[in-house]
Amino acid sequence: MNIHEYQGKELFRKYGVATPRGFPAFSVDEAVDAAKKLGGPVWVVKAQIHAGGRGKGGGVKLARSIDEVRDIASKMLGMTLVTHQTGPHGRVVRRLLVEEGADIKKELYAALVVDRVLQKVVLMASSEGGMDIEEVADKHPEKIHRVAVDPFNGLADADAESVARKIGVPDGLVPAARDLFKSLCKCFDECDCSLVEVNPLIVTGDQRVVALDAKLNFDDNALFRHPEIVAMRDLDEEDPAEVEASKFDLNYIQLEGDIGCLVNGAGLAMATMDTIKLYGGAPANFLDVGGGATAEKVTEAFKIMLRNPKLAAILVNIFGGIMKCDVIATGVVAAAKQVGLSVPLVVRLEGTNVDLGKKILADSGLPIISGSDMGDAAQKVVAAAKGRK
Repeated sequence: MNIHEYQGKELFRKYGVATPRGFPAFSVDEAVDAAKKLGGPVWVVKAQIHAGGRGKGGGVKLARSIDEVRDIASKMLGMTLVTHQTGPHGRVVRRLLVEEGADIKKELYAALVVDRVLQKVVLMASSEGGMDIEEVADKHPEKIHRVAVDPFNGLADADAESVARKIGVPDGLVPAARDLFKSLCKCFDECDCSLVEVNPLIVTGDQRVVALDAKLNFDDNALFRHPEIVAMRDLDEEDPAEVEASKFDLNYIQLEGDIGCLVNGAGLAMATMDTIKLYGGAPANFLDVGGGATAEKVTEAFKIMLRNPKLAAILVNIFGGIMKCDVIATGVVAAAKQVGLSVPLVVRLEGTNVDLGKKILADSGLPIISGSDMGDAAQKVVAAAKGRK
């Protein structure tokens, strides 16, 4: 789950991370009121969408008068903001953040991520903060410094200070940067984050270290512990099909292809998509129904896939372990009949009760194409999809 920048900064402030003063705004009048409450000669108006690269896309503007705040807000609210992370369709801007201007002397970068190899949280930081951090990571990886966080004792003072010096924090501000890094670590840990990113982290003219941005992602499996964070969820920023899938505990991600995939298990789902690509097709979605799929879940999965106007065929690829093949076959038949399936359906079953599952499919009277193995099923579904074009 993602949240907006202004929500991330609210969390940061709870953990003692310095941020600029600012207020969210959902209308032009609220943006003007925010600027008046902040006071001062300069304000920053920021589009609030779940994507990076807003500055390059025109989603971050400087205003030097109240009238300019009003003008920028009126143009920004409702605009479709396209960045390198939104894709060509962009995102509609429905919320703004109006902040006080900052006297930026140096732009840095800091983030906390989970290193799957080390099996630890890692603090990453760079002297090259700002809009082109991806390019820095690609062309100058030596400018990104990393240190692992001890899972029992947290980030060591010496490690935090070392990273601060390596990224160019002035000597007099190293203690402040150390405390900020440690506060970010505490936020990451206590909020069950999967990512905390500050880009840019700035050194100001009045000698402070300030988080000018805030990007936080959370571990969905831990959200039951954080109802206050769940309340921050903005469904307008999520794919409607993915929102609907989450109601039925389906792991669904919309993709650009035309072959729907219904699979049990994330690893098998990834392998299924790879196999479809291998034989010249393109998956329309990632869909993991999990190990305990019911007929209701399978039916809802079919409904969600069929909402995609580009869908040309569906591949059901099930390895029956916890989920028995006869149960999934019954669910597939019931779902196909209920939704009035209008695209070719290829099913590959393997595992517990596979013979019974195949018999249920064969006796259903539905035009289901059987795949003997994953490769055979992928070839058949690719051919079926191409046959509809």
